[in-house]
Amino acid sequence: MLNNYKIAVVIPYYNANKQIVSVINKLPEFIDVVFLVNDKSPEPIPLDLLKETKGYEKIIILENETNLGVGGATKTGFKAAMNEGINIVVKVDADDQMDTTYIKDLLNPIINKKANYAKGNRFRDFKALKKMPFIRKAGNLMLSFLTKAASGYWNNFDPTNGFFAIEVSTLKQLDLDAISNRYYFETSLISQLYFQDVVIKDISMPAIYGDEKSSMNVWKMPFVFFPRLIKTFLHRIFKSYFVYDFNISSIYILLGVPLFLFGTVYGIYNWWYYSSQSLFAPTGTIMLVTLTIIIGFQLLLQAVHYDITKAPKS
Repeated sequence: MLNNYKIAVVIPYYNANKQIVSVINKLPEFIDVVFLVNDKSPEPIPLDLLKETKGYEKIIILENETNLGVGGATKTGFKAAMNEGINIVVKVDADDQMDTTYIKDLLNPIINKKANYAKGNRFRDFKALKKMPFIRKAGNLMLSFLTKAASGYWNNFDPTNGFFAIEVSTLKQLDLDAISNRYYFETSLISQLYFQDVVIKDISMPAIYGDEKSSMNVWKMPFVFFPRLIKTFLHRIFKSYFVYDFNISSIYILLGVPLFLFGTVYGIYNWWYYSSQSLFAPTGTIMLVTLTIIIGFQLLLQAVHYDITKAPKS
């Protein structure tokens, strides 16, 4: 235990028999339970090797009947933690990419009541950032910005970081079925946390890249994430400003969206029409298009500013 908190680690396991022993050995001694979730892995868990680890007696192996993905496996561990009287759950990957010496850093904000959820942030350490593969770095930067807008957590970065700690009392407030089972897991999780006004704390830490083989296809990720991010964004805006509340930002959105869209569509149509006729557009038409675009854009900027100030923070 740590400060009278019962701590559990959830490790989703899939094809990591070369790294899992190292991961278990590196866990801090104050961890009470390790939920090792076998997500129908073709590579079996190396039980003979695990029995030689210093924390073997703490391991509880959970078996998924079908492959659910990293999110689905983690949720299996969450449910077990809720049934075992755990206070805080830490999610650690089985591929040894996460420096488990930072687990205490993740736990401290929660124990000290400064956050309900703490996660790693690989973008605050410039030296570590230089070592990150360029494709991952560029993809994470763009994805992080889009996720800020979709989730409402404008003050946090590196949202897809899977190294995090969360209060079990917070988990119990969430609809786990609404959280994605696969690569969208972390993003959909923090999107659910937004509606509970959960405070998220970023913990600076480096990423570790070893000899693991990722099943994630980098080039497919934009097509996987972007449509879901759009859906998450629209869902959050609708619930935040038209269901759970109605405020000045709601008015900005109601006026800004139609004005901006009208100006843009009407302007494109008139540009096409008059250019095809080799004519100059009337001054009144130009002014109408310009004003509606400018006013609509300004209203939407005000809505964004209000949304940023509304982000949950300690």
